[in-house]
Amino acid sequence: MAATGTTMPGAVEVQRAPQATGPPGSDLPLGDVIRRRSVTLGERAFVEHARDGRALTFRQLEGSMERWRALLGDTGARGFGTIGLAISDPMAFTDAFLGAMAAGSWVAPFDPSMPASGSGGLLAAVSRTGADVVLADRPAPAEMGGEWIELDRLDHFDHFDRLEDRTVTGPGATAPHRTGAGGVVLSSSGTTGTPKVVRLGQEKLLYTARCVASHFQLDSDDRGFNPLPLFHINAEVVGLMSALVAGSCLVLDTRFHRSAFWDLMAERSITWINAVPAIISRLGTLGPDETVPSHVRFIRSASAHLPVAAADRFEASTGIPVIETYGMTEAGSQITAHPLSVPRRPGSVGLPVGVDLRIVRQAETVGSRLEAPEFHIGHVEIRGPSVIEGYVGDTHRDRFHRDGWLRTGDLGHRDADGFVYLDARTDDVINRGGEKVFPREVEEVISADPTVGSVAVVGRGDPELGQVPVAYVVLRGVDGIVFVADSQYEKMPENVESFQNLTDNLASLKLNMEEIPYVLQYNKRDLPNAAPVEYMDYLLNNREVQVPSFSGTAHKCEGVFETLNMITRLLLHKFINQSAPQPQYA
Repeated sequence: MAATGTTMPGAVEVQRAPQATGPPGSDLPLGDVIRRRSVTLGERAFVEHARDGRALTFRQLEGSMERWRALLGDTGARGFGTIGLAISDPMAFTDAFLGAMAAGSWVAPFDPSMPASGSGGLLAAVSRTGADVVLADRPAPAEMGGEWIELDRLDHFDHFDRLEDRTVTGPGATAPHRTGAGGVVLSSSGTTGTPKVVRLGQEKLLYTARCVASHFQLDSDDRGFNPLPLFHINAEVVGLMSALVAGSCLVLDTRFHRSAFWDLMAERSITWINAVPAIISRLGTLGPDETVPSHVRFIRSASAHLPVAAADRFEASTGIPVIETYGMTEAGSQITAHPLSVPRRPGSVGLPVGVDLRIVRQAETVGSRLEAPEFHIGHVEIRGPSVIEGYVGDTHRDRFHRDGWLRTGDLGHRDADGFVYLDARTDDVINRGGEKVFPREVEEVISADPTVGSVAVVGRGDPELGQVPVAYVVLRGVDGIVFVADSQYEKMPENVESFQNLTDNLASLKLNMEEIPYVLQYNKRDLPNAAPVEYMDYLLNNREVQVPSFSGTAHKCEGVFETLNMITRLLLHKFINQSAPQPQYA
């Protein structure tokens, strides 16, 4: 396949792959894709519920689209109006998400479990995305004003004609409505800075979906499994839309269930799994009675860094290849993916798929032609048909260049074959007395121990060194507890013991937050519906969290604290006094 587009000198040459094997033409809008699939596949299941046996066929999906066209009327045809979706049922979400978007509307998916108020709440999300109405499968919260439609009343709602082409301005707001064929509106909460609101037209979403389907060789015989939340771009594009263009089936679950997981994969004849590192880590240890079905071709990892040790354990236990990927909302989800046809390169997120990618020297501004040499760390920049040209409201303009390049905010490097490795976020790098410490380096060392389930490393202010690394560690088989240890020890230990005695140390602890301020305990009130492994994902994606002070060391935690500290210090010693070739800071 010939490469298309213009690639800057030194950038990774990529083959654009917008057309998956078997799907409709690459330039068809979503509505025509659905119609063609309805004609060719009819009563075959497009999505299935993992728990209750419900299914939505390709023909039913076309009917849903026509129902939405009737409901929206001229509003949908004009492309005006944004419909918020706060729907927990995956089948109902799929119906509304694809049906409304194919009918010409913009949709703004929300976390259905989020509280109503606060900067991370539903009211703020509605304001940021400019949603005119919220469609939900639960009653409206008391604080909610404006239009709120419960799904069972949708057919009786006749006010879509009131939606106007309006632009709301003001602090913290909001996505202006634009004419067009519809798409998705997604937003960050703005807890760590100015909120980012992203509008992705359906043509960008479909382009990425076709790239995903082509890269993973999806066809009508495939049956994917997605336990990831549908209000995130990953599940929407990599899950739903790639299955649609490939003509395959996607089995949806409301969340990840470790119990009887492989039995479910066998029962549903699953051929590929859409996962995140926390799931892969938990699946890496098989129970005595578990059998892994042979028809699972691969498991896809996305959304966070996957420790090499976790990938190795999973592959050794299951025999299923791990395909690590890299993506972001601003690119319609997937940016790179490891090829299926070559052995996994530990730590690499693969090669660009359907986009141009380059590594720019760190001192250069966005759009610079001065790229970093191989094995030198620099800024990751991307451009392509799926990449946005700017955020709503023109915020963070310094990340975009007129030639189409977007600075992702990630630091990475390439090897001699062009494979991409991510080293840190630009705001994650810990400056320890002038030495650059990459959190992922520390995480890799700690996660190599089989008794560690999850780990996240962040920086804490230090009066002498400026910053020191802090490691949050969750042990396997111990629910709800996160240990914290820093690297502020004067003496380097001669020997480092393994983590095998950590569980014994844990059993002797009295987990009292007031007595032991540097032991964090998982709190469901802070992270609704989350599990400890999901809390680690939260830390990995929110490294700016406040790290507690370690003033006063409680003797009862000393064993755990010191063991973790030894590991971190050894890593820093290895990093600062490198004896083998390592990626350099460009």
